[in-house]
Amino acid sequence: MNQEQLVHFREILNNKLNSLINEAIKTVDTMSRTEEENFPDPTDRATLESDRNFELRIRDRERKLIPKINQAIERINNGTYGICIECGQEISVKRLESRPEATMCIRCKTKEEEFEKKHNI
Repeated sequence: MNQEQLVHFREILNNKLNSLINEAIKTVDTMSRTEEENFPDPTDRATLESDRNFELRIRDRERKLIPKINQAIERINNGTYGICIECGQEISVKRLESRPEATMCIRCKTKEEEFEKKHNI
């Protein structure tokens, strides 16, 4: 991978990281404000709780993504970004464009997912 591509992916990863952090801050701020609200109607309260649970599940998934993004940035720093951790081959740029924090090429990732599905992991 050339230097220009590495700069491109570092920018994508940094933007993604900043976006996730900003969304988490917004969520905390929003939930802090709605704690103070009073909902006399149980249906309104149930809707709020349902929406809150959904948003927290999304933020939890994003929280798990943050270390992967940081690891990808570290791989850029140490020169191993874009190399599959399983087979050692280059991960296609097309795959990295869609999933810049990817650690495996599509072939190895597909094999891993098939194994997990077969063994109910």
